[in-house]
Amino acid sequence: MRALAHPVRLAILQHLGLSGPATATACARVVGATPAACSYHLRSLARHGFVEEDRSRAADGRERPWRARLVSFTLEETAGGPAAERAARDLLARAAWTHVQQVRRDYGRRADAYPVAWRRAAGWVQDVVHVRPEELAALRAAVRELMAAYRRLGPDQRPPGAQRVQVVFDATPWFDPPAEPVPPG
Repeated sequence: MRALAHPVRLAILQHLGLSGPATATACARVVGATPAACSYHLRSLARHGFVEEDRSRAADGRERPWRARLVSFTLEETAGGPAAERAARDLLARAAWTHVQQVRRDYGRRADAYPVAWRRAAGWVQDVVHVRPEELAALRAAVRELMAAYRRLGPDQRPPGAQRVQVVFDATPWFDPPAEPVPPG
């Protein structure tokens, strides 16, 4: 989690996941950092298994393209974990949510420029469900499975006319915690 808690690392990982392999220099142009900073962040992401070098994409021996090893992740609360782990998870959640909100604001500013079909299909859903913990876990798993069928990371996997769309599913307890502390576990 600490590896992704930095906004530049999160932006680099997203860029690699959505656009495919890229060098630190190419990432720098997209995320607004220097190539040296991006190289540092790429190595950090690699140490934690999020990215890897893609030597097959190198045009020459000097180029170091990187590719994402994963593009989807989930944040889950863990009871009784160390304070540093909770802090890292919270930092990652804030960085990810800031990005989600930025994408939404960018769309809102330009919504009228999109074709009508896209404007009708876009939007958000807010709902309230009454579930037990195991039911909520099953709901989250079902949503992730459903979204996986549409992820289509490779351009050759996408049908004609397919465009990138941000989807966020946020399951947050909306009730007061018990008066008595619940033991971890």
